[in-house]
Amino acid sequence: GETGDHFHIEVAAYPEVHPQARSARSDLANFKRKVDAGANAAITQYFFNLDAYRHFVDECDAIGINIPIVPGIMPINNYAQLARFSDMCGAEIPRWLRLKLEAYADDVASIRAFGLDFVTDLCDRLLASGAPGLHFYTLNQAGPTSTIWQRLGLS
Repeated sequence: GETGDHFHIEVAAYPEVHPQARSARSDLANFKRKVDAGANAAITQYFFNLDAYRHFVDECDAIGINIPIVPGIMPINNYAQLARFSDMCGAEIPRWLRLKLEAYADDVASIRAFGLDFVTDLCDRLLASGAPGLHFYTLNQAGPTSTIWQRLGLS
């Protein structure tokens, strides 16, 4: 290209399908258009379902998308905020996870402790299955991300 190595372009990807997409197929085709237009890598919307990410990466491989697809990670800190945010952006909170978090009600310490365990395990499994890195949505709360990073032995 004209700019050489001056720019690195990362685009958004949606393992669970963009909320405004007509279909999973059209969403994947749209992602391929972004990649073909020159994207160097992608960062996904956050997700809590490892299989959704793996399936998405497999579908991308099948149609010749071979850029790094970095999983987006959302630490679980505040359940009410997470539920609102997830409903708005189309990120699925699996039913079992939603019920588990709802069962803690206003027990913030238990939500955070469980959230740290769950998200750390998700990150560990993502890295073990070949994810090219992790992108954390911190929402200006560095603490949970730092703790997960330490637990993964990445610090």
